[in-house]
Amino acid sequence: MLTLLAALALPSLLSSALAADPTPRVVDTWDLSAVYPSVEAWEAALAGAGKDIDALQATCTGRLAVELQGCLERSFAAQELVARLNVYAMNLSNEDTANDAWLGRSQSAQMLATKLSEATAAFQPELLSLGGPKLEAEIAANPKLAPFDHYLRATIADAPHTLDAAGEGLLASAGNVLAAPDRLHSVLLNGELVWPELTLSDGSTGTLNPTKYTDWRAAPNRADRKLVFERFFGTLGAYSGTFGGMLDTAVAGHWYVAKARHYDSSVSAAMAVDHLPRGIYDTLVARTNANLPTLHRYLKLRAKMLGVTDLAYSDLYTPLVAMDKQWTIDEAQALTLEATKPLGKDYAAALATGFAGRWEDVYPKKGKVGGAYMDGAAYAVHPFVLLNFTGDYESVSTFAHEWGHAIHSHLSAKKQPYAKADYATFIAEIASTFNEALLMQTMLKHAKTDDEKLFYLGSQLEGLRTTYFRQAQFAEFELAIHQQVERGEPLTGDSLSATYLGIVKRYYGADQGITQIPDVIGNEWAYIPHFYYNFYVYQYATSLAASSLLSQDVLAKKPGALDRYLTLLSAGGSDDPYVLLRTAGVDMATNAPYDALAKGMEGIMDQMEAILAKRAKR
Repeated sequence: MLTLLAALALPSLLSSALAADPTPRVVDTWDLSAVYPSVEAWEAALAGAGKDIDALQATCTGRLAVELQGCLERSFAAQELVARLNVYAMNLSNEDTANDAWLGRSQSAQMLATKLSEATAAFQPELLSLGGPKLEAEIAANPKLAPFDHYLRATIADAPHTLDAAGEGLLASAGNVLAAPDRLHSVLLNGELVWPELTLSDGSTGTLNPTKYTDWRAAPNRADRKLVFERFFGTLGAYSGTFGGMLDTAVAGHWYVAKARHYDSSVSAAMAVDHLPRGIYDTLVARTNANLPTLHRYLKLRAKMLGVTDLAYSDLYTPLVAMDKQWTIDEAQALTLEATKPLGKDYAAALATGFAGRWEDVYPKKGKVGGAYMDGAAYAVHPFVLLNFTGDYESVSTFAHEWGHAIHSHLSAKKQPYAKADYATFIAEIASTFNEALLMQTMLKHAKTDDEKLFYLGSQLEGLRTTYFRQAQFAEFELAIHQQVERGEPLTGDSLSATYLGIVKRYYGADQGITQIPDVIGNEWAYIPHFYYNFYVYQYATSLAASSLLSQDVLAKKPGALDRYLTLLSAGGSDDPYVLLRTAGVDMATNAPYDALAKGMEGIMDQMEAILAKRAKR
């Protein structure tokens, strides 16, 4: 389930959809009337929620000692209502990004979320004033506090880093200001920056903006790819001073909040939100560096399959094997049902209910937001899945991925009360990448030719590169620049590019001659929005490592593996995510999951090289 703030952030990550399906079936469009039956009903709920928040603040501030149960019930009910209001407005706005009316409604719902944060900012300091022993006594004496026991205990655990009511109020009010660099980055990158016009060798012309870069970076002509990378990242370099100033401000903001809450570093503050051991981050970076020979082996294999002796950074997105096969949405559903069969009948039934129940909006259309996401914030309704399905394998894989999120949210909401249903980002990507792993096994089983097998295996390797190694590379960069600011050193465009380039060269083996990395690639940091998200991206890498280990155990039918995994999906946020995942059988503070992922990647390359060797003998 996406948290409310995560759901609100999604549109900034996505570009507008361009293609369109002219006549989608009704069943392939989502039904948001399940959230609110009409705009009028939504507007009435919005007005009522504002009054509820005012009343909550007026009657509960300073009253938690005598009204603990009632105020907690009202506070979480207000959170649930605000989330539901946002689900309706944001998703209808995302259907048609040019519709100012829906954009305005979405902004109104977001403002209500800020108002709720400000109204309840004094609650945590007030709870802390009651003390841990009294709250534990209240939990033991009142069974109706059971839905809130984890929240209360987490609040006590956060005591050393919680400010007084005035301080908490100031930090809550500063949220919009602290988020400004991210918004400005999006405006400059996607709106105001002047991108060059480019013509490729086949006569294709266009403006080399972020959307076109994504299309053209895998161009079949190698010279075209090199030109695209040079011009795109060269353009970013021309604005590196502005981008550097924005990122410096964002990182300084992270450090400001960390210091205000008495943490010794920004990364410790970010991880403490979910009570994650700092050692997870350090272990991820250390084991990824230790396993770089596995990435380097893949890069050498990529060079061999592309027929080049001087692999370049601009060659990384070219498919190893081309495949033009297309699938319908019905086939994608059938493949996902087949792939997830090892998860049992209840999982299959939940998928079937969602497919038939209009939980998803399938096809691209003019004005619809691009990309794909799952929004599970309408707790009492069901998850919603936005897709831009075009029928290629990436669309099928994305379908299985997003429905992994959806069933995670569905099972969590079914099992947990609202206060415990929202799971942490740290485990959010496990269910989605788990489904991708199961889908891959299904596709390999159906593959009829060596080329098909090589395509799927190559896709799996590329997923490991981009979702594990690349995100770990980002994580290492993010840690380095935060540490620089914590030492009192400014971040500039030039310093950011130098730091980034050094890390990229190490990951891609530039000094060993494995990959050519031109200096212009140092500007790539300016393209990545995730560096504004305060230590977010490392969780993509840890989640993939965890899901790789969990899926291997389930497919191997290890005793208890399936039950532990399904228990994790149903656990929501009933405990700290590190504890939940460790109970499921994976400890991300140890070497095991990262080394298992590298071993699995080596196995994939063994299969590919065996196919290539057999082909060479013909």
